[in-house]
Formats: sequence, C-alpha cells, structure tokens
Amino acid sequence: MPDFAKLLTSAAQGSDARFTGFPEFNFVGGHIDADTIPVDAMIEAISSVLAREGTDLATYGLQSGPQGYYPLRQYVAAKLDKYCAISCEAEDILLTSGSLQGMDLVNQALLNEGDIVVVEESNYGGALSRFRNLGVDMEAIPLDADGMLTDQLEIALQRLADAGRLPKFIYTVPTVHNPTGSILSLERRHELLRIAAKHDIVIVEDECYADLVWSGERPPALYALDNDQRVIHIGTFSKTVAPALRVGYVAAPWSILGYIMPLKSDAGSGALEQMLLAEFCPDKFDKHLSKINNAFQTKLDALTAAIDREFGTTASYEYPPGGIFLWVKFEPPVDTEKLALVAGAEGVAVNPGHEWSLQEDSKQFIRLCFANPSVQDIDAGITKLASICHDTFGVPEFGANKKR
Repeated sequence: MPDFAKLLTSAAQGSDARFTGFPEFNFVGGHIDADTIPVDAMIEAISSVLAREGTDLATYGLQSGPQGYYPLRQYVAAKLDKYCAISCEAEDILLTSGSLQGMDLVNQALLNEGDIVVVEESNYGGALSRFRNLGVDMEAIPLDADGMLTDQLEIALQRLADAGRLPKFIYTVPTVHNPTGSILSLERRHELLRIAAKHDIVIVEDECYADLVWSGERPPALYALDNDQRVIHIGTFSKTVAPALRVGYVAAPWSILGYIMPLKSDAGSGALEQMLLAEFCPDKFDKHLSKINNAFQTKLDALTAAIDREFGTTASYEYPPGGIFLWVKFEPPVDTEKLALVAGAEGVAVNPGHEWSLQEDSKQFIRLCFANPSVQDIDAGITKLASICHDTFGVPEFGANKKR
C-alpha cells in the first residue's frame, strides 16, 4: 500500500500556496475587463436557449455529437470566414474547454519526448511550459514588429535538416502575438507556409487574441492561405466574451481533426457555455467586440502614459496594434525575476520575462496585462512599481515616492 502521508507531504511541498485573492494591482494572467462582460445579454441568451432546447441536456453532446454543439460550430465557421478569411464548415470545428485543451490535444496527437518544435523566441508561457513538461526540445526563432523572422526560420530548419532532425510542428501566435503584440505580415505568412511546405512540417496557429485588433483590420489567417492542409487553427472566446466560460475551438482538415477527436475523452466540454455563446454571438458579437477593443485600447493608453511618466528612458516598449499585453524592456541593472518577486510581495503582480521568452536577455522584460485593472489601478500600480524598482535597483532615478 502507498504511504499516503508521504505522498501528501511531497505534493504539498511542490505546490503553490492556496488562493487567497488577487493582488491589489494585478497585471498578470489573461483576465479581461469585468465591465465588458455582457451580463444582461448573456442572461437573456441562456434563458432563451434553455427554454427552447433545455431538454437536450439529457444527452451527452446535446444531440450534436462529440465535436460540440452544432449551432456554435456553425457560428464559429461563419466568424472565421468573416474575421480571418477561413473557409470551413461546422464539420471542420472541434469545440474544446478553452484553447488550452485544444493545444493539449494537438500536443498529445503529435508529440513524443525528445521531439522538436519550432517556436517564436518570446512566446506564450503556457505553451513553453507544456513543451518542457513533455520533454520536447524547442527551436527558438527571433521576431520583430512584423512577427517571426522567416529568413531565420529557414536557416534554422535547414540546420536541423542537415542534422537529421525534423521538427514535429511550428507553433506560432501570428496575429496579436503573446507577449509582444506583433502581427505577422502578409508577406511573411506566405513565406512561412512556403518554408513549412518545403520541409513538410505542420503549423499550429494559435489565434487567441486575433480579434483584438484596434484597427479592426488584420491579414488572413495562415489556415486561410494554406493550400496544403498543413495548418491547425486554434481559437477561443476567452479574450472576447469571458475567460471563465472556457470555450475554445480547433479548426483543421478532417484528416487531422479525425485523428485528434478520439483523444478528447472528457465526454464533452461544458454544454451551457456552448449554448449561451451560440445564442449570444450571431446578433451581438460584432458590436460587443467593438466595445471591448475600445475599452482595452483606452487601458493600454493609460498604461503607456504611466510607464512613460514613471520610468522615462529606463523602460521601453513597442505600442501593440491590439491584444491585452504590453511587453516592456528594462535597462540593466534591473532583473525582472527579482523585481517580480519584490513587487509581488508588495501587492503588484507582474510576469517576469523569463517565463515568456527563450532569449538571452529575457530577464530584462516583463509582461503586463492591462485588460483587467481599472484605469485608476493601472496608474497607481505602475507608480508603485516604479517606486519598488527604484528602491531595489536604483532606477528609475527618482521613484514615485521620492522627491523629484
């Protein structure tokens, strides 16, 4: 019999402290603005769909099968066509418990320990940690304001090919990248597809933030430009409607989707959430999206104004064209791993760059989520962060609580 006392002690030592509430100034995670949640419209939507179809809750899959609620899959297909030029049908969509489950299913289907995946040099921390946990090697490709540097990708893939190592796939966040906010240019999208075809590599396209573009204009998705059926497209409603709903989706040719489907052995993702979105989105999503983009950009402007005021030239950033994150670089001697620890103890939570980047100078960066805090909390939080940074590293030259 196992020694449960030892097992429990070991588990406790390896776990984080219990949740005791969010910090006073919370710039971490992917939370969004509470005021943008369309509560009244969601109440109306769920009431309407339950009155009409509530008895279908008696069956797994809501009479729609294992791919998820059919009306929502129909809407997702229409949304993909409208927003990113993807032509697909409801049958090409698998609904998942958030985009993370979609990523896990793809990883389970395609990866084994010792494999290689290609990633952007800075990238979604949840993807990087998953690859590490699977024992997968990562080939990091630099990126700039126009996304992944495809010339560097070609060099890296040729080097790997010469060594007899073919990556299982290229994982990319091409539209409103996490954490940099960059958008892969149309030219580079075509180059990426050409290079992937040359080396016969699958592309996993994570489009979690793709709808959050201030201008409303974006290039077609890689899936839309792909003629070889080598792109797997992952998306979510977490950043546009509500993270806690946990509804994401995978779009892929049936040759791929049919292979992934049997791995989703959870008896189906949450039914009420799918029904709610299918009822809410067709008539209200477009207007809602415009509202949240305006709200998020207002908060971004508040964040950049506070950083400029409090940090001056000791911190720099590229103003992103959309999204919910700002990727900020600090000059030495600032070490953001230490800064995050000290600031966190004083109620200012930030993501240190080493959790989101494979580049050598990752400890000079932090990722700030600006979508959830109020404008007032953004201003006060950055003011406090500057003071903590000054007290810890001597920069900026004057902390917020120091006489200027």
